Amino acid sequence: MTVQAYRELKPTAEAETTYIKWLSQLNEEFTRCQSVDRRSEIVRDELYQIYLGRIHGAHKQSTLTIELATSVLAESFDPRNVTLEPEYYGDVDAEQYAIRKPLIWFWQMFDRSPLGLNHWLGFRFRCMLGRHIFKHLGKHVRIFHNVEFTYGYNLTIEDNCTIHKNVMLDDRGGLILHEGTSVADYANIYSHTHDINKQADVTNKPTELGPGARVTYHGTVLAGANVGENAMLGAMAVATRDVPAQSVSVGIPARVKREKTKAPIS
Repeated sequence: MTVQAYRELKPTAEAETTYIKWLSQLNEEFTRCQSVDRRSEIVRDELYQIYLGRIHGAHKQSTLTIELATSVLAESFDPRNVTLEPEYYGDVDAEQYAIRKPLIWFWQMFDRSPLGLNHWLGFRFRCMLGRHIFKHLGKHVRIFHNVEFTYGYNLTIEDNCTIHKNVMLDDRGGLILHEGTSVADYANIYSHTHDINKQADVTNKPTELGPGARVTYHGTVLAGANVGENAMLGAMAVATRDVPAQSVSVGIPARVKREKTKAPIS
């Protein structure tokens, strides 16, 4: 087999300058502004431009029935006017989540806009926001579009990790992706579980992947089922218990199918 290295791609020089300037400006504002209200205003104003192509103006209350849908859209750009699923959970740290919520809403709305499929910009946008949202985000991390997480403040992503599109990273009970870990499309990684008789009875179990672990296409890791160093969880597999280091596990529930014979390529 031939090793296929990831290609280095760039937009035009003019676009790159514009993108970097925008990201730098946002990063500076989110670093300087720690209040929920100010962060919400920044996100509202940016989404207004991304979706409607014009600057947010003075608040206008529509009185025309035919304009109500437009008003609903405009109001929903403001994170203070939306609710997100994790806010309803009983174990949420409301204070920690509140300061992150505007940025989480920005993340989700960016991904649902035409900008979300621009990978060069998207990788950098999500990492910029992630450093304000997550417990820790390392260097050289690639996060594709439509990746979701629960609280953010319990999520650690170390250097050189790749998270592909439509992945769920449930950090409710604490989640660590160690260096060099890769999570493929549509995978689900959990750190909480529900009692089979009483759904509201939740148990949080920290979950760790790696270093150098791979969770492949549509794989699922249940709460507390750690995936060891350089281990691989096969496509569609469900890890209900630890996946041993240097192993390949497949099936439902996942079982060790083979052992790796070589160390990962650095």
